[in-house]
Amino acid sequence: MNKLSGLIPEAIHGCEELQKFAASNNMLEGTIPSSIVLLKSLQILNLANNSLSGSIPVELSHLFNLRYLNLLGNIFDGEIPSELNKLAQLEELDLSKNNLSGSISLLNTQLKNLETLVLSDNAFTGSIPIKFCLNNSSLQQLILARNKLSGEFPLELLRCSSLQQLDLSDNSFKGELPRSLDKLEELTDLLLNNNSFTGSFPPEIGNLSKLENLFLFDNMITGKIPVEIGKLQTLSAIYLYDNQMSGSIPRELTNCSGLTEIDFFGNHFSGSIPETMGKLKNLVILQLRQNDLSGPIPASLGYCKRLQQIALADNKLSGSVPLTFRFLSELYLITLYNNSFKGPLPPSLFQLKKLRIINFSHNKFSGSIYPLTGSNSLTALDLTNNSFSGPIPSELAMSRNLSRLRLAHNHLTGNIPSEFGKLTELNFLDLSFNSFTGQIAPQLSKCAKLAHLLLSNNELTGTIPFWLGSLQEIGELDLSSNNFNGTVPAEIGNCSKLLKLSLRGNNLSGKIPPEIGNLTALNVLNLQRNSFSGNIPSTIQQCKKLYELRLSENFFTGSIPADLGRLTELQVILDLSKNNFSGEIPPSLGNLLKLERLNISYNQLQGQVPASLGKLTSLHVLNLSNNHLQGQLPLTFSGFPPSSFLGNAKLCGPPLLSCSELSGQKVKRLSNTAVVVIITAIVFTSAVICLIMLYIMLRIWLNWRQVSISNSDNGNNGSDQQKREEEKLVYEDDHKRRNGEFWRVTVPSQSQGEVQNHILHLKMDSKAMNNTLVRV
Repeated sequence: MNKLSGLIPEAIHGCEELQKFAASNNMLEGTIPSSIVLLKSLQILNLANNSLSGSIPVELSHLFNLRYLNLLGNIFDGEIPSELNKLAQLEELDLSKNNLSGSISLLNTQLKNLETLVLSDNAFTGSIPIKFCLNNSSLQQLILARNKLSGEFPLELLRCSSLQQLDLSDNSFKGELPRSLDKLEELTDLLLNNNSFTGSFPPEIGNLSKLENLFLFDNMITGKIPVEIGKLQTLSAIYLYDNQMSGSIPRELTNCSGLTEIDFFGNHFSGSIPETMGKLKNLVILQLRQNDLSGPIPASLGYCKRLQQIALADNKLSGSVPLTFRFLSELYLITLYNNSFKGPLPPSLFQLKKLRIINFSHNKFSGSIYPLTGSNSLTALDLTNNSFSGPIPSELAMSRNLSRLRLAHNHLTGNIPSEFGKLTELNFLDLSFNSFTGQIAPQLSKCAKLAHLLLSNNELTGTIPFWLGSLQEIGELDLSSNNFNGTVPAEIGNCSKLLKLSLRGNNLSGKIPPEIGNLTALNVLNLQRNSFSGNIPSTIQQCKKLYELRLSENFFTGSIPADLGRLTELQVILDLSKNNFSGEIPPSLGNLLKLERLNISYNQLQGQVPASLGKLTSLHVLNLSNNHLQGQLPLTFSGFPPSSFLGNAKLCGPPLLSCSELSGQKVKRLSNTAVVVIITAIVFTSAVICLIMLYIMLRIWLNWRQVSISNSDNGNNGSDQQKREEEKLVYEDDHKRRNGEFWRVTVPSQSQGEVQNHILHLKMDSKAMNNTLVRV
């Protein structure tokens, strides 16, 4: 216990009569000199807690009178020399907290006087030697904790009948615990925790009548606690936490009147807490958290007047807090969270003056929180998610060491007490989801250690205080969903440790102060659903650790800053929707390779979607809808639903129509108009042509008739022949009309006297021809 340094001198061998050499807790270094072998009278060698190194010298085995050897807390390495088995007089050997490795080569069969063997905190491997113990062994303490030993429980140890303390914790032992453990009749401490033991709890442990400490935690033990446990009258501590045990807690356990500590955390115990718990008058710690216990807290527990810790959280307990708890004057910790307790708190709890930690969160408690404010020693009070009502009692400010106060999700009302300014140790203040009114008490500016200030979802008013900038430790500030107005004070930029800033859902206006860029540690910035306007300040690019940025539902204008592309840690979301941003989407957004959600919908953006956005392969939510975008979408966007792009009539490409189809639709609409014009033109032209042809044919017919009349003067046949010719002409005319052959005319010879009749016949045929043409 000095500050000696340097080496152990070789010249120490000159102290030939030396019997005791103790130089522990110094700063010695180097190796143990080999000359120490000459100290034949040496009985005690204590070099613990230095910086000695190298291997343990074999020469120590020649110190035949050595009874006590302590080398713990150095940096020796290598294996234990098997030659140490020659130290027949050795009673205590402590080689713990070194870097020793290999197997355990020491045999208690040769070290017959050895009472204490401590090899913990090394790197020993393998199992315990088969011949480790004989029936006449003197070994009382065997500490092998925190090594790398393996195999099943070493049955060889059951021959160490004098063993009082057995510590095999923090190794890799496995298998079931032997039912013959009760052979170790002298055992007072059994520490088998942090291994991989399986199987059930051996009821034979109940025969270890001297057992005081039973540590089986952090294994894979199953089954019930045997009722035989009730026979252990000297049992002081039983730690079974982090196993897979089930069944009910046997009431026989309460027969262990010497119990001071019970820890059954993290099992599957069910049923109710034994009503006879009040019999454990010496109980100090009761840890039953994270099981399946149900029913009420037994009133008798209030008679365990030495109780300091009660942890019943994460169960299915119900009912109310027993009135008898007023007798627990030594209680400093009580956790009942995540149960179904209800009703108002007993006013008598105000008498518990030593309470430091209270967690009643996630229950159904109601009424005032006043009964919990009687202690001036509170350091943590968590009543989150209950139905407490009324104001916060000012008495709470009397606990000057209070560092965590969480009252969120209740029905508390009134103002935030100005007395909170006296809580100079306050680190965490969560009053969110209540009905607090008024302004933020300016006295809170004196809480210089405040790191978390959560006041969201209340009815607070006024402006955001400028003095928030003086809270140098603030890391989380959430004032969202209140009625704050005005602008964001520039002083907020002084909060250099701020990680989260949420002002969502208020009536804030004006511009984002450029000082926001001073928040270089910021991870989350949420300003959505306010009335902010103007441009996004370019200084935001300095917030390089941002992974969530929400600015939606405001009145921001101008273009989206290209500098946002420098925020390469953005991952959760970039939300600029429902603003008045214009211009084109900056290609630099393609640098946000970690981004998972991008929403720039409901703006006035135009131009093409930059091809660089196709590199955002981490995106799983994308919304570009309701803008004026156009052109080809990046191919990597084909997996998004069409709704992501609605309201952009000129966008094309998968999952929308291909750009050629979109172009075809435009051509088709123009052609429909053109087709109407063309059809009209064709109909009109056809009608004109028909009229012209009709006119030509009529002129040909009239000319033919004139030629026929003029030729009739050249011949004068008899009347019979004339009639026959007329009949023939009428027949041929009729036949030609039916066959459309008016142009095939045979002109007969006619006499001069038949002119008048032929003229009449011509007029009649001309009329008939007109009628025929009309029918055609």
